[in-house]
Amino acid sequence: MTTPLPYRDPTLPIQQRVTDLLSRMSREEKVGQMMQLDARDNLDHLINTVHVGSILHTSPDALREAHTLVERTPLGIPLLVGEDCIHGHSFFEGTTIFPTQLGMAASWNAPLIEQAARVTAVEASATGIHWTFSPVLCIARDLRWGRVNETFGEDPHLIGELASAMVRGYQGDGLTDHTAILATAKHFAAYSETQGGRDASEADVSQRKMRSWFLPPFERVAREGCRTFMLGYQTTDGVPITINSWLLDDVLRGEWGYTGMLITDWDNVGRMVWEQQVMPDHTHAAAAAVKAGNDMVMTTPQFFDGALRALDQGLLTDADVDAAVSRILTVKFELGLFENPRRPNPERIATALATPDHTAINRDLTRRSLVLLANDGTLPLDATLEVSKKIAVIGPNANDHQYQLGDWAGNSGQAGWMPDGHLTNQITTVYEGLRDIVPDTWTVTHARGANIVDLVDDPAGTHFPDGQPRPRIAQPAPIDEALHNEALAAANNADYIVAVVGDAIPLVGEGRSTATLNLLGGQEQLLNDLAATGKPLIVVLLASKPLVLPPSALNANAIIWAANPGMRGGQALAELITGAIEPAGRLPISFARHVGQQPTYYNQIRGQHGDRYADLTQDPQWAFGFGLSYTTVEYSELVLDRTVLGAGDTVTAHITVTNTGQRPAVETVQAYVSDLVTSVSWADKELKAFTQVEVQPGQSVTATVQVPVADCTIVDARGRRVVEPGEFELLVGPSSRDEDLHRAKFIVQ
Repeated sequence: MTTPLPYRDPTLPIQQRVTDLLSRMSREEKVGQMMQLDARDNLDHLINTVHVGSILHTSPDALREAHTLVERTPLGIPLLVGEDCIHGHSFFEGTTIFPTQLGMAASWNAPLIEQAARVTAVEASATGIHWTFSPVLCIARDLRWGRVNETFGEDPHLIGELASAMVRGYQGDGLTDHTAILATAKHFAAYSETQGGRDASEADVSQRKMRSWFLPPFERVAREGCRTFMLGYQTTDGVPITINSWLLDDVLRGEWGYTGMLITDWDNVGRMVWEQQVMPDHTHAAAAAVKAGNDMVMTTPQFFDGALRALDQGLLTDADVDAAVSRILTVKFELGLFENPRRPNPERIATALATPDHTAINRDLTRRSLVLLANDGTLPLDATLEVSKKIAVIGPNANDHQYQLGDWAGNSGQAGWMPDGHLTNQITTVYEGLRDIVPDTWTVTHARGANIVDLVDDPAGTHFPDGQPRPRIAQPAPIDEALHNEALAAANNADYIVAVVGDAIPLVGEGRSTATLNLLGGQEQLLNDLAATGKPLIVVLLASKPLVLPPSALNANAIIWAANPGMRGGQALAELITGAIEPAGRLPISFARHVGQQPTYYNQIRGQHGDRYADLTQDPQWAFGFGLSYTTVEYSELVLDRTVLGAGDTVTAHITVTNTGQRPAVETVQAYVSDLVTSVSWADKELKAFTQVEVQPGQSVTATVQVPVADCTIVDARGRRVVEPGEFELLVGPSSRDEDLHRAKFIVQ
């Protein structure tokens, strides 16, 4: 029997296998391993000429071809297959698509989010995907930014809790499990803090500010074993994140001891040449990126020749390249790809996608993601009534199967092999959900009512300098009189109006930041005229992010926010509207009253002249943590076990939650900490813990929250995260609003 080469021997330690394989590789093969390229290009060229280490955006047909080509290469180094499985296995027919990450965050339910990630891993791995570029740990503070929908909202603690759960779900019990996929923490770091909400522009963030808010969620998942990090596009203090040695070497690999793999975002290396213009050519850009600690370079084809020239010119050493390739190969060995390349598995594809169990998890998470923002008692509609009722379901998002899924799903623009999107028989829209849930004696009608945007070519051209297509410009659609009049006729003939409004895919995602937060197209006029009918009006904001609502919507009888609620969104919304489920969602992000209020996040730094604008309040329309129930709930009797604590102790608090209404409640009890006097300016309060309790009508329960004193930190003037002794307040209640919070003081000695 032939003895296998050492790198092929699974009984050997991974490091020994890596060392052996490196010794057999040419420079070209090593540089190729550092590249992730778009599989929509020539696969034969990518694999046999460029020796590519990873591919992404791979159609099912292309993936089969890629594996066949790799088998014929001399060393047979398996591919890492990556995909943007952001809120489900996004671009494969028949999979489970969950609410967007922002929608998941509204559940404040880490166990459910972990289950959703586990479902995504099981489904993606069955189809041959090894690696998801998720979760997003960016902090969303400026609602104009186009990628708010991909985040867990505005709070670092909530982001850390939910991102950690998602990583656990993706990576399962360990990478050797054939259902595990690599998780990616992105976008490292402060990518979302760009000026004016403009995607990928300069983020004016100091190192101290980085340490204060933007780094803690990343540090948590790094220490918990997230195996890959993706770098942001932006520059910070003039330095592209791609070559920020303080962030990558000093902090990530140094202080945190991170041993995983770093990948750039799309053409980060090329952008340093053609856009940021901090490098004269791809040779210098490739050298700088590798020297800074990047391992895999996403979709910069010029990196191959650039890195080889950099080696020839002495700008890079073989040791530099070997360090990066070692980390890539280590991950491949950890996944067991040399023994099992994890090709698409037809049997698993036939049995593992959108199973009843997966659909049940999706349904439960979707139900918990819906936030009731306003209600005068109109909701829930009593669908048990025998009398005949008529509901008019009106609006551009009332029956749009694909937009209900949101960005990074089906035909949202990133994968050309699904032009029609996901199967509509897997998706329930709001119109369909209400039609299916009400009694036979009720009538549910639908009218679109308005369009949102029209698309025109960008005057700067159809493509960016790197050859990527430039998004078309979204212009507000004119009022369509025929659609408008049809909707008003349906409304006038109805007992209840459910208006489903929001944004659209051309207004969402990379390169799609918006200068306004208003409802576009004919939507505001539609809402004005629907309100004028005098019929009970229920507004469903089915939108990627918080938007600014006109007075006609703000004065509606009820308002619900559903952040692109996924395949089960229409069913869950219908259940909520008719009272089959209770409202449980809470805002992971604040709603602005006007775009000029940006940013509106709750944990802003203390100290300014006054507490309002000269012409407008600074208070958000709805604050972080807010959400209503169909009952009334009172908080009382906040008690601390101890009020004098040391650095190693834990603040333990108990508060009584009483349901004074007629329906059950699911309450998210939130605990914030305020350090009353700090050596540097700091946030007035910060979320540090939360718990969820169910309270039956007339029942009181005691909710317990615990905050380690070690978490009651600030970042001082020297950039050190410390607990400063002194007086603190614990604030506990149902939202971040001051009027909702009960307070108790404690002292840290």
